[in-house]
Amino acid sequence: MKERLEAHLTNTGLRRTKQRETIVEAAFATDDHFNAEELLEKARKLDRTVSRATVYRTLQLLVDCDLLREVDLGRDQTYYDPNFLDKPQHNHLICLDCDRVVEFEDDHSAVLHDCITRRLGFQPQMKAMRIQAHCDEFAKTGGCKYKTEHDAALAR
Repeated sequence: MKERLEAHLTNTGLRRTKQRETIVEAAFATDDHFNAEELLEKARKLDRTVSRATVYRTLQLLVDCDLLREVDLGRDQTYYDPNFLDKPQHNHLICLDCDRVVEFEDDHSAVLHDCITRRLGFQPQMKAMRIQAHCDEFAKTGGCKYKTEHDAALAR
């Protein structure tokens, strides 16, 4: 990962900066999806001088060199996936109640994607599935452990 980023910086004439390194560290410290504001918060915990503008520029840089993938989680903002290189064929299940995102891989969905695209005369380049659903725990109890933990983490 670091070699790919270093090569991209060299090819584009950009330099390594302390803020950029901090943002990269924060982005890849988790497997969770995040948006720009969440990354800014994580980066500022490591270095309070990290600027919002540098976060946005670094996110685009990481997407451009294929280290992050933009993901549409249906929330009217861009999220980033830090682990798509390790799991290139994963899909997303999104809870409409608590906003939890669960990644999953399934051989049946991969076969289905292949069958559909080939039948319609396409060669798949990238496959993604997004399922939005209500979680059972939230429906049964009116709350869920994930939402409680997530809200507590945001409050810190």
